[in-house]
Amino acid sequence: MNQSAALVSSGVERIAAAFGSHGRRAALMPYVMGGFPSLAESLRIGEACVAAGADLIEVGVPYSDPLADGPVIHEAGAAALAAGASVGGVLEVVRQLAPSVPIVLMCYSNMVFAPGAHAFVERLAQTGACGLIVPDLPLEESQEVRAACDTAGLALVGLVSPTTPPERFAEIGARAQGFLYAVSVVGTTGERASLAADFAGVVARAKASTTAPVALGFGISTASHARQAADAGADGVIVGTRLVRAARESDDPAAGVGQVLEEIGRGLEL
Repeated sequence: MNQSAALVSSGVERIAAAFGSHGRRAALMPYVMGGFPSLAESLRIGEACVAAGADLIEVGVPYSDPLADGPVIHEAGAAALAAGASVGGVLEVVRQLAPSVPIVLMCYSNMVFAPGAHAFVERLAQTGACGLIVPDLPLEESQEVRAACDTAGLALVGLVSPTTPPERFAEIGARAQGFLYAVSVVGTTGERASLAADFAGVVARAKASTTAPVALGFGISTASHARQAADAGADGVIVGTRLVRAARESDDPAAGVGQVLEEIGRGLEL
């Protein structure tokens, strides 16, 4: 097996295995803000997520002007930056978590293009990460990053939302790698009392557009939400703001996050 094939096996195929072997109604996919409340604590939070049953973890790199983050995650990112978090520090957290669970990094495009797409992706691959989400990277401008990810065996995860036109759904779905990220609402991340009225429609449109697993995110914060997402056909549920809030409010952030994630995971029990 050549080096490229070996990397594919350890990256894209690791994500596929996570979706194929979780034994739940859908994969449990927590979000961890790298560096919040500190780099060491974010590693402990990631480890707590693994212990609580995470099938895949999305690790965010803090950024000063995030377009997709609601106030809770935005504030956590600002606190992480103030505490000295850097891309390198977050990648070290990823490196330590990666042997235990597939990791997908979420960051913004300037972080990728500043050092060069191939250099950034190669550095990410060396941590053992499996994929990359770049929410401000349009499909039309993704060729260089996609080529770098293909070379490194990483999944470049695409996103669709309630406002994505049908023809664009088809284009993004056809190129989906690892999984397709279905955003349940128009707007930024954040907790909501109930899922958006058309979240099931977004899941259905996403699943019709791709052969990859579909993960639903934005607004999932309870076991009931997770169960509703699975009932609608989501192959995975992404939990972010609720866990970041638990980290912020708990005397022991890792324990607080682990407890909340276990509770949400019960909504996915068979």
